[in-house]
Amino acid sequence: MHFVVCIKQVPEGTEVDIDPETGVLRREGADAKLNVYDTHALEAAVRLKEELGGTVTAVSMGPPQAEAVLREALMLGADSGYLLSDRVFAGADTLATSYTLAEAIRRLPPFDVIFCGMQTTDGDTAQVGPGIAELLNIPHVSYVTRIREMRAGAIAVDADTGYGIQTLRVKLPCLVTVTRAANQPRLPSYRLKQRTKDQPVTVWTSRHLAGADRSRFGLRGSPTQVERIFPPDRPTTRQMLAGTPDELSAGLIDRLREWRFL
Repeated sequence: MHFVVCIKQVPEGTEVDIDPETGVLRREGADAKLNVYDTHALEAAVRLKEELGGTVTAVSMGPPQAEAVLREALMLGADSGYLLSDRVFAGADTLATSYTLAEAIRRLPPFDVIFCGMQTTDGDTAQVGPGIAELLNIPHVSYVTRIREMRAGAIAVDADTGYGIQTLRVKLPCLVTVTRAANQPRLPSYRLKQRTKDQPVTVWTSRHLAGADRSRFGLRGSPTQVERIFPPDRPTTRQMLAGTPDELSAGLIDRLREWRFL
């Protein structure tokens, strides 16, 4: 069995640097971490590998520093890591990102399941996973809350439809996006860290995706453009209420009505 997991390095906090010309995040040099939803996708893949055998390949797109999340993936049970890093890929929206990842996955050994986190904490679009599936022309299920079983050329999952939980059996190969309810991710293994510390992460540039349509990479291949990104306002004003419990309750209700929360 071959499981592919798409992971992403995201900003550590809310303070981010924005390119004033392109409107995209400047990721180089910024504090970053592994997207939390992707840890659940990786855990799902590693558990199936432990149950059924096979290998797990982690794939990420980003600047050179994104190698750190692939090394973390190795410590969490992945067998290999691929980093797509090229100036040509920079500024990609969800469609261009999906295209680039799909083209890379085409060049990997044949896979059974692609796992993605349900969304990223920096974009929250939940579009890349389904986009990859559409470009690869494979079935997909989003918002998976449980991996039930995998046998007879299919995987059975529970998915949150927003109106309830639906149990589905999907033919392989396929793609699923995983929610935080699906599992409890393991902690990075010191043993695996020592074993994989000298293991190279494969870096692919646009040259390694020979035959792909370069006009669909990065900012050039992005039909949507970010007009403006800014950190949220942090109001510093505050009001203090004093008095008996009844007076405090009445005062709080008055403030909520004044602010139109009631």
